Amino acid sequence: MSINVPRGTKDLLPGETEKWQAVEELIRDTCRLFQYKEIRTPIFEHTELFTRSVGDTTDIVQKEMYTFTDRGDRSLTLRPEGTAPVVRSFVENKLFGLPNQPVKLYYTGPMFRYERQQAGRYRQFVQFGVEAIGSQDPSIDAEVMALAMTVYQKAGLKQIKLVINSLGDTESRQAHRVALSAHFSPHIQEFCSDCQNRLEKNPLRILDCKVDRENPLMATAPKLPDYLNEESAAYFGKVKHYLDILNIKYEVDPNLVRGLDYYNHTAFEIMSEGEGFGAITTLAGGGRYNGLVEDLGGPESPGIGFGMSIERLLLALEAEGQTFENLPTLDVYVVAMGEAAKDKAVSFVSQLRQNNVSAEMDYLDRKVKAQMKSADRLNAKFSVVIGDNELESGKISLKYLANGNQQQLTFEEIVENFTEIASKATEELA
Repeated sequence: MSINVPRGTKDLLPGETEKWQAVEELIRDTCRLFQYKEIRTPIFEHTELFTRSVGDTTDIVQKEMYTFTDRGDRSLTLRPEGTAPVVRSFVENKLFGLPNQPVKLYYTGPMFRYERQQAGRYRQFVQFGVEAIGSQDPSIDAEVMALAMTVYQKAGLKQIKLVINSLGDTESRQAHRVALSAHFSPHIQEFCSDCQNRLEKNPLRILDCKVDRENPLMATAPKLPDYLNEESAAYFGKVKHYLDILNIKYEVDPNLVRGLDYYNHTAFEIMSEGEGFGAITTLAGGGRYNGLVEDLGGPESPGIGFGMSIERLLLALEAEGQTFENLPTLDVYVVAMGEAAKDKAVSFVSQLRQNNVSAEMDYLDRKVKAQMKSADRLNAKFSVVIGDNELESGKISLKYLANGNQQQLTFEEIVENFTEIASKATEELA
C-alpha cells in the first residue's frame, strides 16, 4: 500500500528547491538593507492567541485552523499566520524594552490553513513577513510597503500593483460598523449563516465573505473612507505622501478590508496583473495593528506588517517568465532635523537602498544626539546629517564613524559613488 503526501501539501524536489533558496537569500538580503532582524517562533501556539488576535468571526478562526488538544488537555493550533506569534514573542520577551525602537523583525516559515487546494494555495504554505513594532509614524507604513515591493521587483516581477485603504481608528470603525449594520439588517436573511452571525459581532467581516460576494448589497455597502474622522484621514494622507516621495504607485480601494480583525488604519495588498496568473491575484497583504500588543498583555506599542506567500511569488514569476537574482550591513545612518529634512531623508534612504547601499533613519522624531547614538548602536559605517543648510546647498557631510573623517558631497555623488567612497575610506584607515 502506497502512502501519498497529504492533500493540500507538496514535496519540494531538487531543481525546485534551488528557486526557493534564491528567493530566501533575496529576502534575507533585502531585510538586511532595510535593517529588519530575523525572528523564529514555534509552529504551534495556544489556540487563544489566534482567537483573541485574528478574531473569532474570521474565516481563519471559524473554518481554517488546525486545532488539537495535547496530552495535558491544552488546546493548541498550528499557526495560520505570522503576526500574532511575533507579537506574542515581542510581549513575552519584553522587546519593547530594547534601546532601538521600533523593533523591526522578519520571519519565514510554514503556516497551516484548512482550505480548498488550488494553484499557489496549500494547506501548508510558506510565508515571509515583516513586523515593525513601536512606531506610529506613517513613514514606516510606507517603508513596510516599500520593502514588500522591493522583494517583488528584485525577484523580477514587473506586472504588480499596490492597493491601499484606510480602516481608520476605533471611532471611525465604530461609525462605519453602525452604518453597515443598518445597511445589511433588513436583508440579512439573504446572506449565509456566517454573515448572519457576523452582523451583530463584526459586520465588517460580511464584506470579506466569499459566499455572498456577488450579492448586490455588497456593491452598495457604506464605504469606510466616508466615515474616517479628521485624525484618521490625516494619517492616511501622510501615508500616501510618503509613498509619493518614494515614487511608489498605488491605487486606493475603499472595499479593501483584509481578513483579520486586528487591522486598523493602513491596509494594503500587492496583486499580480500577469496574464494567466489565475483568479486569485493577491500576492501579499498587510496593514497596521495598533492595539494588538496591548490586547496580548504588552504596553502601548503600535505596529505594522505584512505577509507574503513564497508559493505565490514563485507562481507569479513563472507566469511572467521571469527569473530572479541575488542582492548584497548598515552602511549609512541618515539623521534628519525638521520635517522638510525628514522628507528628504525618506527619499535619500530609498535612493541608497535602490543602489544596494544599506541605509537607516529615525522613525521616532528623536533629537540629533539620540539619532547619532542609534547610529552607533547599529554599528553604522557612515552617518549623514540633513538640515536646512544641507537642503539649501544640496551638499552634506558624509562622516566615516571609524575615524571621524568627513567629506562634503552632493546627495547624488554619495548615491552614485558610495562603493568607491567606502573602499577609499577603509584603505585610509588601514
